[in-house]
Amino acid sequence: MPLSKEAKDKIIKKYKLHESDTGSSEVQIAILTAEIDQLTAHLQTHKKDFSSRRGLLKKVGQRHHLLRYLRRENQSAFEDLIKKLKLKVGDESP
Repeated sequence: MPLSKEAKDKIIKKYKLHESDTGSSEVQIAILTAEIDQLTAHLQTHKKDFSSRRGLLKKVGQRHHLLRYLRRENQSAFEDLIKKLKLKVGDESP
């Protein structure tokens, strides 16, 4: 149950850094966040769907690594993205 093309295009349009940007860290994190939200909602009703749960955990881990990278490379962009996506991030060092 991946994101629809329209939903993904909308996210890319909102978070892109320049006109042809489709793969910057900010865009990838925003897409992963939308997919995580979608999987979380799915797992609320399908509690025994363990393969989807595994996919969710992989996406959370991938987003965590991208967030650590963004924090290390561009602190201000990291803080802006956290506020836009309303994510809770611990104060661990990168």
